[in-house]
Amino acid sequence: MRIHTDTVVAVAVDYQERLIPAIHEPTELLRSSRILLAGLKELKVPVIISRQYPKGLGDTVPEIKEVTGDALPCEKMTFSCWGSEGFRNALQSVNRKNVILCGAEAHVCVLQTATDLLAEGYGVLFTADCTGSRRTYDKKAALKRAEREGSLIVTCEQILFELLESATAPAFKSISALLR
Repeated sequence: MRIHTDTVVAVAVDYQERLIPAIHEPTELLRSSRILLAGLKELKVPVIISRQYPKGLGDTVPEIKEVTGDALPCEKMTFSCWGSEGFRNALQSVNRKNVILCGAEAHVCVLQTATDLLAEGYGVLFTADCTGSRRTYDKKAALKRAEREGSLIVTCEQILFELLESATAPAFKSISALLR
């Protein structure tokens, strides 16, 4: 599957104040995720951002809020984003057939969202360097299962360069600067 800016939407899953600090290597997760989300913003790819039970897990962390300013917000109680009517409405409103997934936790909310999206006919790009879990073996198992279910396992840089398509693209210099 080849992706283009007019066929993809990003879903940033549960980058929340009480969850992210518990994730294995949270600094690296946030660094990669910020690059991805800032690059997608440069490319004008829509972003939907979910928050799992914000009363308990808090708001989206400032590092992610900063780069997703106009993201479509979605609160949920189900682990899969697909279980939220607000999410389904937001996703359907952007009318894109491929979904870039990033966030936490890889083996719970991100994986369940991926499997539900696949069942609904969406193409899923599961970003290995922009998803995290508290334990490394949970993330490894999530990546393995996501791929077996039909997700493409990708990286931030891989996605951004594929969407750029050419070094002559208007956003090439700004995205190259993000990746340095």
